[in-house]
Amino acid sequence: MAHEDESTTTIVVAILANLGIAVAKGVAGAISGSAAMLSEAAHSVADTSNQGLLLVAVKRSNRPADARHQFGYGRERYFWTLLAAVGIFVGGGVFAVLQGAHELLSHGAEGGHYPLTYAVLGIAFVLESVSWLQAVRQLRADALSTERSFRDQLWHTSDPAATTVFFEDSAALAGLLLAATGVGLGQATGQHFWDPLASIAIGLLLTVVAFVLGKENRSLIVGEAADPRLQASVTELLSSYDEVTSLDELLTMVVGSGEVLVAARLDLQDDLRAAEVEALARRMEREIQQRHPSVKHFFVDVTADAKKSQVDD
Repeated sequence: MAHEDESTTTIVVAILANLGIAVAKGVAGAISGSAAMLSEAAHSVADTSNQGLLLVAVKRSNRPADARHQFGYGRERYFWTLLAAVGIFVGGGVFAVLQGAHELLSHGAEGGHYPLTYAVLGIAFVLESVSWLQAVRQLRADALSTERSFRDQLWHTSDPAATTVFFEDSAALAGLLLAATGVGLGQATGQHFWDPLASIAIGLLLTVVAFVLGKENRSLIVGEAADPRLQASVTELLSSYDEVTSLDELLTMVVGSGEVLVAARLDLQDDLRAAEVEALARRMEREIQQRHPSVKHFFVDVTADAKKSQVDD
């Protein structure tokens, strides 16, 4: 529950920061006529909307299991996060490229109001940094709790909320630097094309971020296997029981944030009675969940040894 509260905090901080930034960028872009600033305003509006989707994802995915969704709603989080990635592409990337191309081809308005533009960019950078640092703090805490490196937590977490905020804010900070570069070069050289080129660069950056996030969430929606370390640990534990002659197959799947399903196909000693097999299965589940609390569902399929079956036939 504490982890969910942390995810919500990260998202709310990002929403508040981006909402204020979007208004400031929009006003500055309208006054100055800067294509890069207008693209950045669209970027912040898209980020605000997307983080609203992340908030919906966290709340809806926490609903308890019911008769229709017996493994819970955990994977619904990945659906809403995938929509957020689409929003980054359409609301940020496509708009920025089109805005920049339009200004470039039409020789748009000359830049101006530079002090206002730089002031807004500076304030936006500070606010984006606050949101980015919150996402980094959560990812570091999650990495510590899962005994991963920061990089592994970023790419292999089952909770995409903080990862999405991190990538969005990283792109936003890079976009602000690109916008400042475009405006600065336009002011220094008197050439109008630097500003729309910066807008196009921002759009391409957002397209890459959207693709990366979409790819990660697609994998989770399809059904991604659990952490290899968890698989190895469960394999070792199941193989350590005296009653187990072989572990024929181990299947795992992430079913939500910090929730894993494990199914094992085992060959057991022939002289075990049904009551002993049942007790063994309960003991396995208890010990696996003690070692790995993320294993919410554990199933055992007891099969006969394949070679022995062929001999008997």
